[in-house]
Amino acid sequence: MTLTPGSKLGPYEILSPLGAGGMGVVYRAKDTRLGRDVALKILPGSFAREADRLRRFEQEARAVAALNHANILAIHDIGQHEGSPFLVSELLEGESLRALLDQRTLPQRKATEYGVQIAHGLAAAHDKGIVHRDLKPENIFVTREGRIKILDFGLAKLAQKSDAEPDEVTVAGSHTATGMVMGTASYLAPEQVRGESADPRTDIFAFGAVLYEMLSGVRAFGRATAAETMTAVLKDDPPEFSSSGHLVSPGLERIVRRCLEKSPEQRFQSARDLSFALEALSGSDASAAVRNAGARRQMPLLAWLAGALALAALAGGAWWIARTVVHHVSQRNEAGRFEPNLPLGLRRIRL
Repeated sequence: MTLTPGSKLGPYEILSPLGAGGMGVVYRAKDTRLGRDVALKILPGSFAREADRLRRFEQEARAVAALNHANILAIHDIGQHEGSPFLVSELLEGESLRALLDQRTLPQRKATEYGVQIAHGLAAAHDKGIVHRDLKPENIFVTREGRIKILDFGLAKLAQKSDAEPDEVTVAGSHTATGMVMGTASYLAPEQVRGESADPRTDIFAFGAVLYEMLSGVRAFGRATAAETMTAVLKDDPPEFSSSGHLVSPGLERIVRRCLEKSPEQRFQSARDLSFALEALSGSDASAAVRNAGARRQMPLLAWLAGALALAALAGGAWWIARTVVHHVSQRNEAGRFEPNLPLGLRRIRL
């Protein structure tokens, strides 16, 4: 379904198209009740007739609406128009992380800052039992204010919990057939490639791939084909950061490598632990690096000042001795002897 400016879906008036993706077409719209602009995502009619795609769309709505976090896209409403469901969310101003990375590699400080925000958003989702399963730069948005927003929980699933309460937020379980691979190849975790179930550590692997790309400018497992990429995910380690010509602190590199461990047991076990590690790094290692760099810049200046002070002291001492000798010489008595107040070793000297 294609909507033209001026079309109305209930209280929402279409203003202009914003973009399209595998899960729907997004429009800029106005909520005439509240007088605010929103983003309206509608599933095309052909998709709505496919039960699996419709289930995924509805699942996205339930998953995101269950979350209330500054780093996750906020959902305002859901409805249907002529048989096609639509989703209403906050309107974001800025650009996707993919668009940003297509322009340049991020400085380490900025990549760490974004990484902390992404980890906070994932932790909030995981706390609700929701696993994203498709984290990638295309699904991460950077607002004009520099705030990160995680988008598109269309592939999310409820992480199975044995202690789930009856009134706990629930999302439909895995909607894929056994062995079916979901997500984007470059950011899939090894367990996804093998068709196994996903859990929060799956998102942590994808996070590691995203952070690696922010720091290096290249994909951690990028290959010519999807099959080769998935093979690399299973067997290969990403290239060293030095091979891309970008310097990354040892502490940050250890965090990235731990996220990208093939075995889920060897990764960070929660996004919250990951966020703590990144925050500690940005608060200590980064500051220490700045202090060390400053100290290195100050060392030549300090050495010069020390040398200048030493020379000044020597010159001052020499001047004092010379002045003392001249003074006493000028006051010698008629017998040609120095006055008694001269240094002992000079009193007996005649001129």
